[in-house]
Amino acid sequence: MKVLCVTSRCATFELENAGAYYAPESFTVSVNGQTAFEEKRNVFSVFGLTPGSRYTVRAGEEVAEFTTEKEPFCLNVRDFRALGDGVQDDTPAFQAAIACLPKGGVLYVPQGTYFVKPIFLKSDMTLYLDKGAVLLGHPDRNVYPTLPGIVDYADGSQDNFGTWQGEEVTCFASLITAVHCKNITVAGEGTINCNAKAGDWYQNHRKMRIAWRPRGIFFNRCENVRMVGIKVCNTPSWNVHPYFCQKVELYDLKLENEPSMPTTDGIDPDTCRDVKIVGVDIDVGDDCIAIKSGTIEQAKKYRLPCRDIIIRNCLMRAGHGGVVLGSELSGGIENVHVSRCLFRGTDRGLRIKTRRGRGRYGTTGNITFRDIVMEDVAVPFVVNMYYNMGDETGHTEYVWTTEKLPVDELTPQIGSFCFENMACTGVKYIAGAFYGLPEAPIEAIAFKNVSFSYNSQCEAGFPDMKEINEKVKNKGLYFQFVEKVKLENVAINGCIGPAVTYDGVADHP
Repeated sequence: MKVLCVTSRCATFELENAGAYYAPESFTVSVNGQTAFEEKRNVFSVFGLTPGSRYTVRAGEEVAEFTTEKEPFCLNVRDFRALGDGVQDDTPAFQAAIACLPKGGVLYVPQGTYFVKPIFLKSDMTLYLDKGAVLLGHPDRNVYPTLPGIVDYADGSQDNFGTWQGEEVTCFASLITAVHCKNITVAGEGTINCNAKAGDWYQNHRKMRIAWRPRGIFFNRCENVRMVGIKVCNTPSWNVHPYFCQKVELYDLKLENEPSMPTTDGIDPDTCRDVKIVGVDIDVGDDCIAIKSGTIEQAKKYRLPCRDIIIRNCLMRAGHGGVVLGSELSGGIENVHVSRCLFRGTDRGLRIKTRRGRGRYGTTGNITFRDIVMEDVAVPFVVNMYYNMGDETGHTEYVWTTEKLPVDELTPQIGSFCFENMACTGVKYIAGAFYGLPEAPIEAIAFKNVSFSYNSQCEAGFPDMKEINEKVKNKGLYFQFVEKVKLENVAINGCIGPAVTYDGVADHP
């Protein structure tokens, strides 16, 4: 058993076994010899611990010993006149407490419902939401502050506060916001409920009104960020958005949005480096995890990829995609490693979205999936370089043509992918669809020890979103314009038509 994270009041653990998200058998967790709870997940947390104290945690036969962090300062938000009655605006109490909190301190939020507008964190602090503590967002956009996209300083330099879908534009502050901060922890058994359904966030949601929609939690240019245990739900757009951040650790979170809530992704690491997403339960209205690196304008300006992402022991349910790259990936996405995850009922498993016009300021590649289970996923694998969603530019012949065009700065680059030790059951439309460009083929696709079986009772559907398309059902693997395909011990059971189809593939079995 591995100790993933220790704070002053909680700790998170991970069992090392062959299970995807769940352990092979349920087990009892005890703390210092006292039975605490029954568990079946590989990643779990223990809360309500005493700062600076020694603990022994046993999970079945596994044992871990650790000491909680010291807590030199702790302020209770109730002492700043937060009522937690769900009626009074408690925002001033939170901001006063944060302003007064000494470096390295903890802002403790006890049980209660705290009606709040956006709360801004600062460096070197912990926000701890105890069990039963709920931050309930104000539903009226007119009371939300805005974050300007670009600010010009007197010395000629610029700063960027707001963003939306890969561009530096004005957006609303999120219910929890941190900008240019270091060493932040948000932890506990509490809930951040953004209360979006009570507002008008989903009306004309693709149009900017005052500013672009807020996220649930927004970290802009922050370093050393931890989130542990918290539930985030009912968000105006994405649940958790780290943007230009370094060293982000997200453990044992629960992220929820109803399927009818548009563009409500779970976690969107955006032009970040060194991100760990472990033990997270995601059930949202759009992509579960969407990794991004900006539009071509941002890529030209910063030349920074999103890189070094670890996703492990997560449960992804009912989203449009499980782990998605793009469509804003002009800066490149590198070194993404997904393992021991369970995908249940997502529209797609791995999904890459890009098109001509996104550019080649960075390569998207070195993506690995290992020890994965996909159940009832309509399309387990899609790499689509003809993605047509968004504005009208996605529907032009320049995007959809399969004629070979000149390679220039607008041509995207897609590198290598490796899929190993995976079982995909209940496949609906197609096992995998890889659509490269004739002038810029996908570099390499490798499958090893992967099996597919099908749901023969499903209706036909589109493999992915592109202009020239047709509905399919129970199809095998399709590779179009890929430089190299390697298949080793791949079982495709019950497909209609050829198990594997190659179109413009130079090197294949």
